[in-house]
Amino acid sequence: MKKIIYLLIGSALVLSSCGGGQSEDLKNTKVAKGGVKYGGVFKMNETEDFKSLYPLNVTMALENRIAKQVYEGLLKFDQSDLSIIPSLAEKWEVNEDATSYTFHIRKGVMFHDNNCFEGGKGREVKAADFKYCFDRVCVSDPSNQMYWLFKDRVKGANEYHESATNKTPLEGGVSGITVVDDYTLQIDLDYSFAGFLNIMAHNACYVYPKEAVDEYGMEMRINCVGTGPFRVKKIKESETVILDRNPGYWDTDDHGNQLPYLDGLKFSFNKEKKAELLEFKKGNLDLVFRLPLEMIGDVVGELDDAKKGGNRPYIMQVVPALSVYYLGFQHKLEPFNNVNVRKAFNYAIDRESIVTYTLQGEGRPASHGIVPPFKGYDYENVAGYNFDVDKAKEYMTKGGFPNGNGFPEITLQINPGGGDRNVQIAEVVQKMLNENLGINIKIEQLQFAQQLENLETGKAVFWRSGWIADYPDPENFLNLLYGVHVPEELSQKAYINPMRYQSPKFDSLFDIALREVDDVKRFELFRQVDQIAVDEAAIMPIFYDENTRLIQVYVKNFPSNSMEYRDMTEVYFDYDDE
Repeated sequence: MKKIIYLLIGSALVLSSCGGGQSEDLKNTKVAKGGVKYGGVFKMNETEDFKSLYPLNVTMALENRIAKQVYEGLLKFDQSDLSIIPSLAEKWEVNEDATSYTFHIRKGVMFHDNNCFEGGKGREVKAADFKYCFDRVCVSDPSNQMYWLFKDRVKGANEYHESATNKTPLEGGVSGITVVDDYTLQIDLDYSFAGFLNIMAHNACYVYPKEAVDEYGMEMRINCVGTGPFRVKKIKESETVILDRNPGYWDTDDHGNQLPYLDGLKFSFNKEKKAELLEFKKGNLDLVFRLPLEMIGDVVGELDDAKKGGNRPYIMQVVPALSVYYLGFQHKLEPFNNVNVRKAFNYAIDRESIVTYTLQGEGRPASHGIVPPFKGYDYENVAGYNFDVDKAKEYMTKGGFPNGNGFPEITLQINPGGGDRNVQIAEVVQKMLNENLGINIKIEQLQFAQQLENLETGKAVFWRSGWIADYPDPENFLNLLYGVHVPEELSQKAYINPMRYQSPKFDSLFDIALREVDDVKRFELFRQVDQIAVDEAAIMPIFYDENTRLIQVYVKNFPSNSMEYRDMTEVYFDYDDE
């Protein structure tokens, strides 16, 4: 067999053969059973840098788009419809009141070969590995931002967290996480929680070996040792991440073909969306996620012209996104500790105009609650804020700032994520607040890491943010406003709920909703919770996003979904369909 070597020459990825030394044709793919084809390197770009690929510190969507290909958990989402499907657990049982979950782990799954293992050879994954990783979810550590998933939920999680914080971790770890035998894990909860399987598919629940933690420590952010279909080949931060095929991957397709089909994945980090689109049109990228706003019309026109001519230069995929774009208020500081000011801001913004003109129709006005349109969720009966200048002025007067008099100059902090649209939306909001409320807003653009630090430590008063669903459930959005996540001191980091919104009414009803097993009743309770957050102007929703992406015509088995959840395991290239 020929050995494939990845060489970086400028910005091009060259595949060469050690045997003959000649460059191989990237389109030289091998046909397998069922007509699928092996070979090729899938190339995609991100417009922001990642900060960490360590599962407990993956907080950005782009980070999970990379980590997901390397790591796996007990369960995962189906890429086509986001339903829960098996991953490293081949089956599971849930007791009648959804308080106990038993997972049966596949035999023979191996960690990637890595220097952290004796002899560099990966070993088999056992239930004890999941126990180790899940206990670590409950450890207080700067690189762990996932405790909120188990807190007040998994039996013994809070006690273990406290003991670990006091440097006296309880023997046996989290009491509710039990190794039954080498291939069986049981997790017991403090209360009924029907959505727990979604948690098990979250990146916080990916498995990794203790040997990697011992070997790399904090540097696991770039030293990834998982079980996934791809392995880390090379990372050059801010420039490229290259993953190669895991030759020992455990899974096969319905025809018995060994997965994955692709030879590798390459992520580049070009910050300019226009340049990214140009590279795609040149054939140097296989995917573009989100288009430059000013070029959406051109792309649609090209596709329309192509259809008339009977050919397809590329494929556009558009789906409503499970995400909300919003502006956050710091509730513990003036002026946003005043509910009337928060309501005034919400009434002063014309969301329809922002979507129609600024976003060129890409998205839907957030005229309801924080939860975007969601199957089975009655979002239309959450009464949001319409554009009403008179009401905006009325609430500013109630807040003590008639006609904006005496209102302090505040700063709206944004980051480069999402390309130019962040700046454009910020400028439109700035103009609307000035014209409709008589106040001045400054705009400050920070790198994502700095903005995140500011809002988590209470240094930001007003900021741009967004939430893309970790899993398809209204609870995942409303949890952002759950008061239990608010630390006692403003200087303490609030990883979840940086708004530091606390409402006894919200929290009490949210608690009831969490414990409801019937999905219809649970979703109705969440709708009522959503309405409370709207009534108290907890945040300032602007629009519900849309996932628009372009893929090359030869890309197969790559359906789009509302979370932009990417599983490259069964993606393949078919150049005969160009």
